[in-house]
Amino acid sequence: MNKTFYYHKEDFEKMQERYRAKFINSLSGFKSANLVGTKSKDSQTNLAIFSSFFHLGADPALMGCIIRPHTTPRHSLENIRETSTFTLNHINESFYQKAHRTSARYPREISEFQATGLTEEYIKGFFPPYVKEATIKMGLKLIREIPIIENNTVMLVCSVENVILCNDFIKSDGHIDIELAGTVCVSGLDSYHSTNLLQRLPYAKWRNDEQT
Repeated sequence: MNKTFYYHKEDFEKMQERYRAKFINSLSGFKSANLVGTKSKDSQTNLAIFSSFFHLGADPALMGCIIRPHTTPRHSLENIRETSTFTLNHINESFYQKAHRTSARYPREISEFQATGLTEEYIKGFFPPYVKEATIKMGLKLIREIPIIENNTVMLVCSVENVILCNDFIKSDGHIDIELAGTVCVSGLDSYHSTNLLQRLPYAKWRNDEQT
């Protein structure tokens, strides 16, 4: 193994901007890879890749997301603010390359669905489009925005309004087998990964007779 280096905070500031972005973005390890489907009030659809969604709570069912500074047009955020609703669609092995292409800066009047060849799907009257090719998808509703002043990002707090998936993916205890669904994850800004389950472990409890 090559020599291990120690990086201090001051070293980050000396890095070239894009190098630093890739370096820091990789530090948190594997992240979820999702497509966010939105639609404006004038029915212009938008599709964008996100790796910043996370679980906030199960009762009520909540998810959070971090959105980068609004220094350039953020069509997804603009549509979410307009309508308060959007869809979250797991990226899987069958279309991750198309999903990655949604990260390009398309003009607002160009729908990433059309540009990438992915398919809009509308289910039970929910306003924004789902990704038909996704095997796990859900509808979310914006509850509130929380500004993060340290880097001018925004945290979205969202309620889970609906979930659409095959029942075969759900274990008897409620656990969702995302590997069976073909869900992929992402590291950094552009590396996509399939996963292999090591083991599901039982709920951990401390006992008085345990050795320390």
